[in-house]
Amino acid sequence: MKLRKISAIRGDFCVVAEDVKLGPEVAIYSFVNLYGCEIGAGTKIGSFVEIQKGARIGRYCKISSHSFICEGVVIEDEVFVGHGVKFINDKYPRATAASGRLQTKADWKVEPTLVRQGASIGTNATILGGLTIGRGAIVGAGAVVTKNVRTGAVVAGNPARVLSGGRGKSP
Repeated sequence: MKLRKISAIRGDFCVVAEDVKLGPEVAIYSFVNLYGCEIGAGTKIGSFVEIQKGARIGRYCKISSHSFICEGVVIEDEVFVGHGVKFINDKYPRATAASGRLQTKADWKVEPTLVRQGASIGTNATILGGLTIGRGAIVGAGAVVTKNVRTGAVVAGNPARVLSGGRGKSP
């Protein structure tokens, strides 16, 4: 895979693979690593962010510094991702297979995650794989999201629990 460096106008020391699809007016700041992903128009990506292959970020999102967005994550338009947010895409992570050899892609299944339009995820939240965060939902700082978050709900804690809103609406 060939890599290219983003110009200093957007940020220094950025590595963006040739297979990354960038919409117009995407702002990428320093020390960002992007490969095999898609970033929508007008989105801002802060420093020290990694976005892996197969991840898709919508239009006019803000991805704050030190966040990790892994394969299988889809973030719709106008979503805020706070500093240090981590997404997880494997329910049973292991380094090796039963035989003792290092695992390969064939040894595990990506658990897709969907963050719906207008949602906000607070600093240092952890989002487990296989979940949906509903439209306009708010995930509090430091939350560990283990279940779907309903449209418009506010959740916080470890595990994240509903504090307000979102009753009766699916994600």
